[in-house]
Amino acid sequence: MEIYYDFSGQTAIVTGGSRGIGRAIAAQFVRSGAQVWIWDVDPVELEGAHSLTVDVTKADEIANALALMAKHSLRLDILVNNAGYLGRYKPFAQFEASEWQHILQVNLVGVFEVTRQILPFMRLAGRGRIVNLGSLAGKEGLPNLAAYSAASAGVIAFTKALSREVNDGDIRVNCVAPGPIDTDLIRRLGHEVVDEMIAASPLKRLGNVAEVAGMVLWLCSAASEFNTGAVFDMSGGRARY
Repeated sequence: MEIYYDFSGQTAIVTGGSRGIGRAIAAQFVRSGAQVWIWDVDPVELEGAHSLTVDVTKADEIANALALMAKHSLRLDILVNNAGYLGRYKPFAQFEASEWQHILQVNLVGVFEVTRQILPFMRLAGRGRIVNLGSLAGKEGLPNLAAYSAASAGVIAFTKALSREVNDGDIRVNCVAPGPIDTDLIRRLGHEVVDEMIAASPLKRLGNVAEVAGMVLWLCSAASEFNTGAVFDMSGGRARY
């Protein structure tokens, strides 16, 4: 069951919003009345939303996107750092340095760069909501996903640190750490890996994108005013701490 919030008059940016979790988040924001901007390397059409081609690892593309958005509105109320790249499922010893770097660039450096350029607008306005998408991998460290685990752990630590720097105003910074969610990203790991993930879940299923989106919207709503620097699991009970 989807719960609706009223984000009328607010502007939300969702990175990596062309598919999966990001698209579900963007769609729920649209239905809740927000002006939604999807930033992704792949152009996407979503009724009611604007879409810009943005590589979150490239500072100039982020700056150009913000300049274009300024022609429509100077408000930047909500940032959802969702863009991510899982990489291949394989032992650490088989990783090439270039692949390790790419995973870190998209999942961690991208969060830093987008936030670095958007945060000044929120500081000027005296309010804002930032939700970073991490992963259960960043809390527990998952075998055969060493680089992704390391990047996700960085996102979690960054969330906690930044929240303490901006708590002098009405800016909240939180993190959602999903376990396996039913997306193409997870399905591409193969049936055997997915079956193992389901077997390891106390709820014996994958999560769905609408469930993650619901958590993200709650964190951006007035119902979550007291939460900042927090990490919210969405693991179906898999998280051990």
